[in-house]
Amino acid sequence: MTRSELHPKVDAFMIRAKKWSAEYMKLRDIALDCGLTEDFKWMHPCYTLDGKNVVLIHGFKDYCAYLFHKGSLMKDPEGILIQQTENVQAARQIRFTNVDEIIEMESILKDYIMQAIEVEKSGLEVEFKKTTEYSIPEEFQVKLDEMPALKEAFESLTPGRQRAYILHFSQAKQAKTRQARVEKYIQQILEGKGMND
Repeated sequence: MTRSELHPKVDAFMIRAKKWSAEYMKLRDIALDCGLTEDFKWMHPCYTLDGKNVVLIHGFKDYCAYLFHKGSLMKDPEGILIQQTENVQAARQIRFTNVDEIIEMESILKDYIMQAIEVEKSGLEVEFKKTTEYSIPEEFQVKLDEMPALKEAFESLTPGRQRAYILHFSQAKQAKTRQARVEKYIQQILEGKGMND
């Protein structure tokens, strides 16, 4: 396969990187060696096939990672794919804490990228849970029952906005915190807005 052209925004990203610089460079080389096209999306290097996202490079405080956009559809013979949180449905990560780890795993990483490319070529799609499959926290359900206008406004939101609210309310461990979160967003829901609008 031929290496794709380097994207200037990825070059800038690499230059600015204070942490994970060597790791990012090695991950970039591996992705490019697999024949993917380099792009820059969501403020990170992203590697695509025919415009479809295959793998993204990103970093956190304790690790950097490859993020496979359809990782849930991939086989994981090495047991290295990680689901970031229980609510992440499609993406999976392979995490690294140093460049030596990446060098040691290079052939495995290329195998995983090639598998991700095959998943993309096959046209497979991740089946996402429907919003109705998420349980609505009791504190929010009480408000929906008390306020028909709130229920109507919530049901008019896009499924993604509904899920964002449900997950945000549900993540609070204490009932009083869930109640406070619900109260905070009632007006925004009534206005037909998502959490981040």
